[in-house]
Amino acid sequence: MSETVSKPITVALVDDYDIVLTGLAHMFDHYRKRIVVTEIDANKPLTESVDIVLYDTFAQPESDHRDIGELVSNPLARRVVVYTWSFQPELIESAQRLGVHGYLSKALPARELVAALEAVHAGQRVVSAIPKRSGVSSGLDWPGRREGLSDRESEILALITQGKTNEEVAALTYLSPNTLKTHVRTIYRKIGVSNRIQAVLWGVANGFTPDFHRINSWLTHRDPATLDS
Repeated sequence: MSETVSKPITVALVDDYDIVLTGLAHMFDHYRKRIVVTEIDANKPLTESVDIVLYDTFAQPESDHRDIGELVSNPLARRVVVYTWSFQPELIESAQRLGVHGYLSKALPARELVAALEAVHAGQRVVSAIPKRSGVSSGLDWPGRREGLSDRESEILALITQGKTNEEVAALTYLSPNTLKTHVRTIYRKIGVSNRIQAVLWGVANGFTPDFHRINSWLTHRDPATLDS
């Protein structure tokens, strides 16, 4: 009797930053028989459903889960998984109420990420154990990493580049105002600027401006023909 060969899981990656998506896609390079990355280009038409939509939360407004709720409602997404380093209980509970099928940590090595996605595909709801903040998978990438910015510093600079105030950034990243100010000073030092305007200009010139078309292309109740208008 011949064995049944299981098909690889199709996974669509959703984030507004090219470098983040490319780094995440490369994590699956050694697992192509188990995971197929089907879409990281927002300009491709969405015509076929995928097994899992993996929503990377880098520099997204995590306190507002509207996008996640719409992804869950999207008929093209059989299952939705949040991929994040933010594990505040209220964020996990909010995502679960919205119906996500997984809430996975960026600290997971590739083999554990693949296993978690397979478990989700099999019908389980998977929530990673709360990770240590310093642990981020070595396969990931983010804007400013080559300039010495940590993942957290990069996310803060991305939010600043988007025009968020310190109060808004602190709320979105669940940092105290004083801790945020310390991060901002460190960011300024690392990128060689002395004020917010210079930091925003540096961010715009170095890949910190999001391409909102990417996530918009996955949201429901939108006419694809209007996305470029």
